[in-house]
Amino acid sequence: MIVTLTSKGQTTIPKPIRDHLGLHAGDQLDFVIEADGRVTLRPATIDVMDLAGLLHQKGKKALSLEEMQRGILKGATRHAG
Repeated sequence: MIVTLTSKGQTTIPKPIRDHLGLHAGDQLDFVIEADGRVTLRPATIDVMDLAGLLHQKGKKALSLEEMQRGILKGATRHAG
C-alpha cells in the first residue's frame, strides 16, 4: 500500500494494516530499521493477555492472574523499601 507523507512528516496508516496489527487511537508504535534497510512497524504496547503462557515451563503449575498480581505487588513493595 502506498501512502502520502505530509509536510509535517505524518501519514495515515491504512485501515487494513491497523486492523491487522490491532491498533487503536492512542496506541504507540515501534519503528525498527532492519539490517537490510527495511523498516518494520509493530505495536509498542502489549496487552498482558497476549503474554499468557509465554513464560510457562512444562511441568510447573501455571499461576493465576491473581497470583501474578500478588507477586508483582509484593515485589514492588519490597523494591520501594
